[in-house]
Amino acid sequence: MVSLTTPSVESDSTAFFEQLPECHRPEPVAGPVHGEAHRQRRQALARAVAARSNGRPAVILAFSGKEILRNRDNPYAFRFNSDFFYLTGFPEPDAWLVIRVDAHGAMTDRLYCLPRDPEREIWDGVRVGPEKAAARYFFDESFSVSEIDKDLPELLIDQPMLVAPWAESETVESRLTGWLRQCRAKARAGKKAPSELLSLGDLVAQQRLRKDEAEIQTMRQAAAMSAKAHCLAMQATQPGLAEHAIEAVLLNAFRGQGAESVAYGSIVASGPHSCILHHRAGHRILREGEMLLIDAGCELHGYASDITRSFPVSGRFSPEQRAVYDIVLAAQEASKAATKPGAAFTAPHEAAVAVLCKGLIELGLLPSKTVEEAIETESYKTYYMHRTGHWLGMDVHDVGDYSEPLAPGMVLTLEPGLYLRPSPELPEAFWNIGIRIEDDALVTEQGCELITRGVPVDPQAIEDLMAGRA
Repeated sequence: MVSLTTPSVESDSTAFFEQLPECHRPEPVAGPVHGEAHRQRRQALARAVAARSNGRPAVILAFSGKEILRNRDNPYAFRFNSDFFYLTGFPEPDAWLVIRVDAHGAMTDRLYCLPRDPEREIWDGVRVGPEKAAARYFFDESFSVSEIDKDLPELLIDQPMLVAPWAESETVESRLTGWLRQCRAKARAGKKAPSELLSLGDLVAQQRLRKDEAEIQTMRQAAAMSAKAHCLAMQATQPGLAEHAIEAVLLNAFRGQGAESVAYGSIVASGPHSCILHHRAGHRILREGEMLLIDAGCELHGYASDITRSFPVSGRFSPEQRAVYDIVLAAQEASKAATKPGAAFTAPHEAAVAVLCKGLIELGLLPSKTVEEAIETESYKTYYMHRTGHWLGMDVHDVGDYSEPLAPGMVLTLEPGLYLRPSPELPEAFWNIGIRIEDDALVTEQGCELITRGVPVDPQAIEDLMAGRA
């Protein structure tokens, strides 16, 4: 990596690039443009805000986020704020969305973004720039972010309501507070600052909970990419490799298929690590007779996938591993059957817990004599200590009210598991068997569809894939 010293570049280089044939021009560092869908989301948000404001005008603000330093002058790869990207499709840092809503819910919107900078673009890539942002991303106007501190206090004057990302970060909070302070300073001149402050995240979460057809298609693509990566990881697994070597297979498959990033830090956990819920891939060597648990998914166009598979390093389940695996698989099937429109979000978890308890009792691994007793005393939590799912979308643990009944278009994970750590009460043949099976469930009119089943879950199919028979 070269050191970051600023070069000297003539200011007219931007104009020079614009005159080049398209094949010779560097592209802006921008993700896919989703057309007018983002504008329609902004309009829906404006209508929701108007309904909350009882016919009074309002202003809505959203921030894309800032680059974060990893160490010294080396930043992490920028990942936009999910609410901001949901509303704009604009992928650059240091950008602000401003929506003005009138009493009837009609809106005008503008984007403040980084200006073109020939010197910085040599190092970081070409920016969209305010000159083209409005047309490309369907805004009424776009301006340089250098103007926002001048414009915002004026835009907020005499607006009764402000919807903004409160408590999102100290940086954002400071900017918002500063703009409000400038508005309030004009009270003696008869000017009023917004008196009602609402959380942007709460309102956008209601929209993001149900996915539209374009979002579902993107999530299907991400699911297929992640499923293929899991298949390749299964085929690559053998005793003697390190956990990080299997992680490398996953990362190569994600990026090789066009995914922008991982959706979360990949979990590659072998042997005793398989009983650690969020173990990141390390240097531990995979050994014959152990289980390997992989929880990994890619992110595509801002949307996450989330898959977990557990399988034997040797390619064949031991009797004890197979017995535990069959219980977890049956629990997932029960959670799938409980995932349907009108059901409570907790229904899949309750269905899975009942099956897990029954299986553990039959194996003699619980002191409880009945499923009801195991649930009442929570004795099963020795081996199963997490919930069976979470919302999935732009964030791997996505936004949304968990008290909402399930409805078509919602996406959640179904991920029961059992984690058998060594203990005096547990026969040694069951030690260090950690199994989780996770798929992404799209709620449909009829029930749900597991969109991540491109990677096998049947134990015989797993053995066949690892042996090269599939």
